[in-house]
Formats: sequence, structure tokens, C-alpha cells
Amino acid sequence: MIQNRPIVRKFVFTFSLLIIVSFSNLLVAQDGRALFQSNCASCHAMNKNLTGPALAGFQTRGPWADRKELYAWVHNPVGYMAKDPYTQALKQEYGSVMQAFPNLGDKDIDAIAEYIVKASAAPAPGAQAAGGDGQAAKAQSNDNTLMFGILTLILAVIALILLQVNSNLKKLSDDAEGVPAAEPVPFYRNKAYIYTFTLLLFVIGGYYTIQGAIGLGRTKNYQPVQPIYYSHKVHAGKNQISCLYCHGGAQEGKHANIPSVNVCMNCHMSINEYTGSAGKLYAENGNEINGTAEIKKLYEYAGWDGRRYVNQGKPVQWVKIHSLPDHVYFNHSQHVTAGKVQCQTCHGPITEMDEVYQFSDLSMGWCVNCHRETKVQFTENKFYSIYEKFHEDLKKNPSGNITVEKIGGTECQKCHY
Repeated sequence: MIQNRPIVRKFVFTFSLLIIVSFSNLLVAQDGRALFQSNCASCHAMNKNLTGPALAGFQTRGPWADRKELYAWVHNPVGYMAKDPYTQALKQEYGSVMQAFPNLGDKDIDAIAEYIVKASAAPAPGAQAAGGDGQAAKAQSNDNTLMFGILTLILAVIALILLQVNSNLKKLSDDAEGVPAAEPVPFYRNKAYIYTFTLLLFVIGGYYTIQGAIGLGRTKNYQPVQPIYYSHKVHAGKNQISCLYCHGGAQEGKHANIPSVNVCMNCHMSINEYTGSAGKLYAENGNEINGTAEIKKLYEYAGWDGRRYVNQGKPVQWVKIHSLPDHVYFNHSQHVTAGKVQCQTCHGPITEMDEVYQFSDLSMGWCVNCHRETKVQFTENKFYSIYEKFHEDLKKNPSGNITVEKIGGTECQKCHY
């Protein structure tokens, strides 16, 4: 047992070192991706213009080749834009100014920039899926987890082989010097091995248990099949129908509301076929969708035969996608009307989606981070007129950064009571 301890110590040290190196590399690789998803993805895509411009090749546009200029822009867009014609032109084109991110350090911005450069690399010819750009973008993956896992496994095998070689060489040396060899202890009876295995099992099992508990009830990327194929890309994107036309409750109450069949029929009494002007429609599995046939399904629910209503119809049984726990209070009008938050902030690039999926994880941490970083829209907003101190501060410093957190946006009772 005593003679085996050096080998066990070497094994544990080597294995631990490999795990640490692997996770360190993985964290570095994912850091920029995580920062991008939590701060940038609601308004920017790599190769498409959303609320803001596409970020692919950003370093070749305007002053962004100089990282110091990029730091200044991210930390204070309003102040930077006052002296920069390039960003002034961006405001004219997109109609809004990027919110400030004073909490992002220079290293964080570097990590995001490096991730964008890697992630926006053009895909190989022919790699685009049949469903179009949206599906191709979703199919593209920049996660190196598998690669790091394979490298870790290879290094672990090499370490074990080297340890075995070292053990055999020591045994040969002892035999040559006449040192009596101790009877080897089977690995399944070796306490050091058993302790090491138990510890690793506890750590790995605990990690996955905690991750499972944290993700319990979260349904990010949930994308159910709906009774009628409804493309937001066609309606909100191509035809530019306002979100609030169908989801009027978002500006007046707690719930955004799903539109009733008669709201759909306001347009589809006269639009009875899909001409393909917005391109072909594809389901998530790649099958082509007959748009006209989907309109006929709507007619069946509405009780419309193409000329008149023949029966009372019935509501469409849409499958709910976004859901919050019962102990969480969320009011759409508070965000849309008072906070002037864009729909894409929570729902992602909805104008580019055919079949809608849950874009954000809607976790408590995600909401709290948004409240810490989102600047309150005080200008021409009567809802916040009672905050006289902040209005005075803004008069003295127009580029000041007053976030939702500073007006109580992270207090527990705001969302839980």
C-alpha cells in the first residue's frame, strides 16, 4: 500500500491538472460567447441586420479597428456619438442608439470582439440548410466543448500510459538491484483508488445535479409544433406588421395575449393564398410548407368558407411557448409602455423566425442582469416623472447612466410578493 501511494499521488495530480486546464480553456472559449448572448444577441446578429447592424466584419468598419475607440463607444454611446459621424449615421439608419454598458470591462469587450470574429466566419459553400438563412444560422455551432473533451481524454490516456511505464521501469530497476518487490494490491481493494474514485464521482455527480436543479423548469430553445404554421418572418418581418397589432395586451396589461381568430381574419378574409412573395416556407425538419393550405386551416377554425361565415368557428389551440413560474410577477405594459423595451430584447430576432422558439432562458439571473444594465428612458416619459432627483441629475449630466437597478429594479418584492 505504501509503495503505491506515490503512483496514486501522481495520478491524482496529473488528472486534476488536466481537468483544470481543460475547464480553463473551455471557460475562456465560452466567455465571449456568454457575454455576447447576455448583452448583444437581443439586438445584433452575426450576418444579419436586426435592431442594430450585423456584427460580422465590424473591425473593418468605422473606427472599430482601434480597440480604445470601441471601449469608449460601448461604455458611453451617447457621449461618443456626439463627436463621431460614423455612429451618427448608424442612428439615422436604425433609428436608435445602443444602450451603454459601463459594467463591461475592456477584457470583456475584447472577449466579445474575438468571439464575433470567430463566430462570423463564412460557412463552407453548400453548408446552408434548405430552410434558408435562419435555419442555417441555428445549425451553425461554435462550441468547442467536444474538442476539449476529446483532448482531455487523450491526455488522460497518455498520462496513464506514462504512469504505467514509470511503474514498470521502477520494477525492472528494483529487480536488477535485488530489491524485493511487494505483492501488488488489486485496484478494487486499494483504498487510495477507492477514495479517489468516490471523490471524483461525488464532484462530477454533484456538478450535474446542481446544473440540473438550476435548469429545472427552464425551457430555452423550446419550439413546439403549432396547429397552424404561422411565420413571424413573413408577418412581422417581410410585411412589417407591428407586434402590438396582434399582441395588443403587451402595451396595456400584464399579458401580451394571443390574438383571437377574428384578428387573423381581419387580413385573411381577403388574403386567401400564399403567393410566395416572402420566399418558400420550411418547417424545422426541412419540409416545405404549403402556405395556402395553412390559410385554409385558419378558415376551418374561423368557420369561413371563402365568402361568408357558415358556423361560429372555434379558437385555435396554440401551444404556449413562454412560461414563468407562478411565484414570479411580470407585467408586459411595465416594460413595453413605461420601460420602452423592444420585443426583441426578450424574444430575440422574432422578425427572422418562422416557427417561434424561446430565445432567452428567462431565469432570475437573466432578468436581474438586464435590470442592472438597462438604462431608464426618462426623456418624454411621464411614467417616471416622480423621480425628480434623477431628472435633475440628467440635466446636469445628459449622458448620465441611470439603470433600472437604481430605481429599485432589483428589489425582491418587485417580482415576488
